[in-house]
Amino acid sequence: MASLTDHRGTPPKRKRDPAPSRLAYRLERMWLTPLYRRVLRVGVPAFLLAMSVGIWMSDEDRRAMLHEGIAGLVDKVQSREEFQVKMMTIEGASPAVDKALRSMLPVDLPASSFDIDLTALRLQVMALDAVEKIELRIKPGGILSAVVTERQPAVLWRHARGIEMLDKNGHRVAGVTSREMRPDLPIITGDGADQVTAEALALIDAAGPVLPRLRGLQRQGERRWDVVLDHGQRILLPEVDALRALEHAIELQRSDDLLGRDISVIDLRDPARPVVRMGVDARNTIRGARGLPLLGPDGQVLANDG
Repeated sequence: MASLTDHRGTPPKRKRDPAPSRLAYRLERMWLTPLYRRVLRVGVPAFLLAMSVGIWMSDEDRRAMLHEGIAGLVDKVQSREEFQVKMMTIEGASPAVDKALRSMLPVDLPASSFDIDLTALRLQVMALDAVEKIELRIKPGGILSAVVTERQPAVLWRHARGIEMLDKNGHRVAGVTSREMRPDLPIITGDGADQVTAEALALIDAAGPVLPRLRGLQRQGERRWDVVLDHGQRILLPEVDALRALEHAIELQRSDDLLGRDISVIDLRDPARPVVRMGVDARNTIRGARGLPLLGPDGQVLANDG
């Protein structure tokens, strides 16, 4: 029988088995799985961190302390000199709009730029009837710059509630108490006249030689226009192609001085059959020649004294 010991009497060393143990093998296989690697590398640390924060934040005093610390830090940053707005400049605004815009600032200057919401301020200013467009920005040096484009009054609109100035698109600019406040502006009247301001301005531009006699345009039934002149004369325009009809009337005026005669109404509502209504004096001349009773200023037949 062979000896299990060497010549010195010590047992021989067993060679180490290079194969992993069953547990090590399973752990190695799990580590090769991407899901387990993400869980161990990210999930477990995140869970421990969240648990630690949750335990720390569970105390009300610590939460209050954290909130005060953050608020103090934010306030310290926002109060720095480079974020301070010291003055406001306004360009292109009338005194009334300038005053209204300054009153809309949410804070008194100087103030932090973080306390001024430019988007909200712009929406407030755009609610003013007189403002068409505004550009707001904070310039270097702590200057809040406002560049205002105001609506330009183009016409007066008289309606049941008073008189208003409208721009070329029919948008309200401001109200006026009387026609004499803006005698330079043409006037339109009638319900719905503000919805067709562009057409009214085109008719006024086409009035040409009768423009000095023009008293205004009157909207009839929200469908068509009457051109009102001095001396009680009117030009009745059709619903369609009103501009062309007025230009035709202006041509008749240039060639025949039609409006210089005793005519009260030129009815162009039917372009194929224009109608002219004579004035009372011209009608009385004809009636007198025919031996008929005369008409009064209101067009009614006068009583016959005989």
